[in-house]
Formats: sequence, structure tokens, C-alpha cells
Amino acid sequence: MRDPSVSRYAAGRLSPIRRIADLRRLRDEQFDILVVGGGVTGAGAALDAASRGLKVALVEARDLAAGTSSRSSKLIHGGLRYLEQLELHLVHEALTERGLLATRLAPHLVRPVPILVPLPAANPPARVWHRAYYGLGVAAYDAFAGMFGGGRGMPLHRHLTRDGARHLFPSLRADVLTGAIRYFDGQVDDARLVVNLARTAASLGAAVVTSARVVGFVREAREVVGVRVRDLESPDSPEFEVRARTVVAATGVWSDDMSRMLSDVGVRPGLRVRASKGVHLVVPRSAITGEAGLILRTATSVLFVIPWGGHWIIGTTDTDWKLDRSHPAASARDIRYLLDQVNVVLDRPLTTDDIEGVYAGLRPLLSGEADSTSKLSREHAVVEPMLGLMLVAGGKYTTYRVMAADVIDRAVRRLGGPPRPSRTDQLPLLGADGFNAAWRDRQDTARRHGVTAGVIEHLLERYGTLTVHLLAMIAAEPGLATPLTGAPEYLTAEIAYAALAEGALHLDDVLTRRTRISIETPHRGAESAEHAAAVMGDALGWDKVVRAREVEHYLARVAAERQSQTMPDDLTADAARIGVPDVRGFAADRGIDLLEIDL
Repeated sequence: MRDPSVSRYAAGRLSPIRRIADLRRLRDEQFDILVVGGGVTGAGAALDAASRGLKVALVEARDLAAGTSSRSSKLIHGGLRYLEQLELHLVHEALTERGLLATRLAPHLVRPVPILVPLPAANPPARVWHRAYYGLGVAAYDAFAGMFGGGRGMPLHRHLTRDGARHLFPSLRADVLTGAIRYFDGQVDDARLVVNLARTAASLGAAVVTSARVVGFVREAREVVGVRVRDLESPDSPEFEVRARTVVAATGVWSDDMSRMLSDVGVRPGLRVRASKGVHLVVPRSAITGEAGLILRTATSVLFVIPWGGHWIIGTTDTDWKLDRSHPAASARDIRYLLDQVNVVLDRPLTTDDIEGVYAGLRPLLSGEADSTSKLSREHAVVEPMLGLMLVAGGKYTTYRVMAADVIDRAVRRLGGPPRPSRTDQLPLLGADGFNAAWRDRQDTARRHGVTAGVIEHLLERYGTLTVHLLAMIAAEPGLATPLTGAPEYLTAEIAYAALAEGALHLDDVLTRRTRISIETPHRGAESAEHAAAVMGDALGWDKVVRAREVEHYLARVAAERQSQTMPDDLTADAARIGVPDVRGFAADRGIDLLEIDL
């Protein structure tokens, strides 16, 4: 638990000094719950456990949200298409979580985004059918949100004529639609939400350590009592043991690997996870004229076109992936598919010249018999393949809190003692407390600090009420108010803050996850790398050699990704991408044949 004499903010700072202290705790203490995996589910589980008063640690091999949790469609949504599949319980669950996030838990990070459902051009009877069919679905979506949404947080839907639809989205081709229905879902910066979850867990006393890779389990008889960890920031240091009464593995597409670590005692995994690759494109806002997003039906799934600040996000694909899970690669085929699908409805077709950024992520799907990953379950499962070890996998980003509560409920029952119900539905994340008042008073804040209202709005939408700490940094060092080279929408202070308070250890952490410069600029962050490395170097004490190495690695990563996106298929794209060594110094996980862990 947090020392009452320490503020919630100070206790939640993931600073370099805090990492050293938490590493010492990992070596010296026994925890009630040790969470393996720093994605949204793992960070959510650590927060859930810490909020129940348990002694908690979280370890992550790379960076917070380094995998799937930073590569989503950036939506907090109920799953409109699940209504069509009659999976009403999934819609109920997700809309409840959407309402909580938008109104109570993270209103600074989750906000409404309007989305159009275009009604296709057809003969009069078909037009009536389409409007009735889609209209009923969206009305049911709103009804579920009203009944179960825990505070709606989103406006109601509205029917639009063809002219009304094109007024909101002038780039829609007039000949492909007869009208549209506008509804609202939530938009989120997925990586920032994960950082806030981890920091909120830390503020409640959890030890949070990234660049700490689990290389094996510690067992006593047939019970898991901890893990062996390698500190990837000190590769020459020996591995060490972390003791825990229960280990929770929230490792996404690496879930099967956790069970394989116990294969010598004949443990069966209890669940199987398949990786589905989802590719997204980022194009400038000027490439498409519209004030709302789009949701389009495709032959295999759905396609979103979502406004994202000064950009649009277009995605996603949904294809099986069996190659490098650490750095999934987008191929030219993926990019062509997305462009072909979206160009069906646009009056000015997009080309590869319009693309600013591309990113690919892997969804962990509970494996079934279906050939298509789009048909695999989006539900989650909690299993205990061996006493003391629990795996949680599947699900979707929006319902991370439910997944976290489920696995910690089970862990609490195993630990015994008094009941400890989850209370994360009542616990605002850091930056959420007082956000509505801070947003209302943003003009006054701007005047007091001598910055524009636009700067304050930008900071509030990324940090919430923690904005005051960035403003204090700027007041103490005015140079931090300057825009970052190559990415003028970001302040230099944000780079320093990421290193000093948000656990960023490498240049890639900042340009790819604490900010989204790697996908929001045509240069993919290359023009910002030197400046950002200098700011991080000052914060973390890097010498010239380390700064140069960080920049060199980042530029090599960008070059490899660009090359992979010109390759014709998954195999050649993967080969191009994995040529760059990981900045944290271990080989990419290309499959089970490379899992050679001495237990």
C-alpha cells in the first residue's frame, strides 16, 4: 500500500529512481500477486490487485503497451457488429465499460467520436430494408448503452439523408450511398491509457518494472512460487528470482509460451491463443474531407476510417499470423487491401503517397476450429494450468477491466483471507480527478501560464489534471515549452516528462508510445530522433555514445519497417523487419522452436 504521507502523484511516478527501488523490491520481497505482461490487461490486473490492498508487482519484457495494446484502432467501443451476431452479453459488457471509462475512470483519455454507417445505394425496397436493418441495430446499441452503460458518456444516434451524410463527410461518393446513420463510440490513445493504468497501480504501492523479462518459473513441488527475471537494462547482471504467492500471466499472443515453460512436468495449457494481424494506415486529415468517422462492411470483417487529431486512421486487416510476434510486419498486400477497401467509397482515391504512417498489431484470440480469425472468439478466459499460475487471455481492449477483475477474483479466492471485491469501477485513473473542471477553466489556465489555449487543450487531452506538473516543469525550465523538432504539435516537456515520470527508458518508447510521432509524421519520427534523444539523455544521464546508439537503433527500425511495407507478402515483410536487433537486446520471438528456456 502507498505511504499516506506521499501524494498519489508522487507515488505514481515511474522515474529512473523508482525503477531502481522497484527492482530491489522484486529481489527482496514476496508478493501476493506478480503480474507478467505490461499491456492493458496486465496493467489493469496490477491495478485491480493493488486497489484491493494486495502486495503487487508487474514485470514487462519491453515497454508498457509495447505489443498489441499500442496498436489498436484507438476505439473504446461496444462492438456494434456483435449485435448482428447476437452476442448480446459482449455488447452489454463492453458498453458498460465504455460508459465507465468516458465518464468516471478516464474522461481525459476517452472521448466521443462520431461515426457514420453509410447506407448503400440500391433500389427503393432495398433502401427501406437497409435503413430499417441498420437503424434497428444502432438503436439497440444506444438502448444497451442507456440501460447498461454505467453513464452513457456518448450522444444518441441520428438518421441522415444522402445530403446530410455528405455534408458531414464530403469525401463520400454520392453514387454509393442513399444516406447514413451517425452514432458515437469512444476514442482513446491506447498506449497512454496503459501507462496511466500502470502509474495508478504504482500509486497504490505496486512495483512496476519494464525491461524485465521472465525467463522461467520458480517451482516448489508442483506449485509455481515465482519467476526468474533478467534485467534487460543490465544484460551482464545475473538472473534473479521474484517470489509470489500467485503469478498472473497476461501475456497476450505469448500466452502459450507461459504454459510451455512448464512442459517438463506435463502441464497442458488449458487454452490456446492464435495471433491475428491487424494493420492500420495513418493519412493526413487533408487527404479526406469529413467531420466524422466511417464504419464499412468488408468481405471478411469491418473497416474503420476514424479521425485522429490532424490525421485519419484506416483499419484494419484480420489475418492469421505465425511469424515474429514482437514486431509484426505490414506488407504491401496489407496496405493495398486497405486502400482498395476505403477507395470504394471515397471521391478521391487514396494512394501510397498519402500514407504518413503504418502500424501492425496482433490480437490474441482464443483459438477455435474456424479457419478465419475473424470468427474466433473475442471473449476471454482465465485458466490455472498449474497451482500458483493463472493465465488470462482473449477479450478485447475495451473490456480489459472485466478481464483483470476476473483473474484477480480467482487469485483472491486462492489466497484465502477476507473477501476483497474489485473496486476499479469506482477508481479514477491518475489525471482523471477534476478533469471536467480543468477543461472548463482551460482559458484561465492558459492565461496564467502564458501559453495558448491550444497548448493547454493538447496537454489536458493527454495528461488530464497531471498537466499541472508539465506546466511546472516548463516554468522551471522555459526551454521545455519549445516544440519538438519535426513534430511541432508536441512540446519538448513531454519528452522529458515521459522519461522522468512515465517509465520511458528508450527513444523508441517515447516516439512510438508516449507520443505517436512514429505514425503521425511522414518521416516516421526520423527528423525528431536527435532532439528527442538529447532531451531524454539529459533526463536519464545518457552520454554521447548512448544517445548516438538510441538514434541509430530508431532510424534502423524505421528503415526496416519502410522496407517491410514494400514486400509482397507476410514472409518477405517479416524477413525485412526482423533484420534490426531489438533495442532491449534479445532475439525476436519467431515461434516455439526458438523457445529454449532451461528450467
